[in-house]
Amino acid sequence: MTLRDIAERLGLSRLTPELATEAAEITEGYVSDLLSDVLANGPKGGLLVTVQVHLNVIAVAVHAELAAVIFAADRVPDETVRARAVQEGVALYSANASAFELVGRLWELGVRAPE
Repeated sequence: MTLRDIAERLGLSRLTPELATEAAEITEGYVSDLLSDVLANGPKGGLLVTVQVHLNVIAVAVHAELAAVIFAADRVPDETVRARAVQEGVALYSANASAFELVGRLWELGVRAPE
């Protein structure tokens, strides 16, 4: 499933429209607010669901080689964080839903945990 499909089906707000990442195929995802956990377990080319909106999320996403970050619970990072994500090529989305609901809906769409 592509990032575009995921965003449309989950009603996500695209925070980095200047990135040409919507065609990226996503098969794996991870949810955590503990960034050391994401570093150890985040799936390369996958997505992260989190409520953390600070600059370290982008650094971790780059290091873990994640394709995208979805901020749950109406969380939206400030412009400094958004600009860094664009610079690093990490797609950002925001959702009204809680992290729990998002993960359930991603599972229904076929996105799985890393093996």
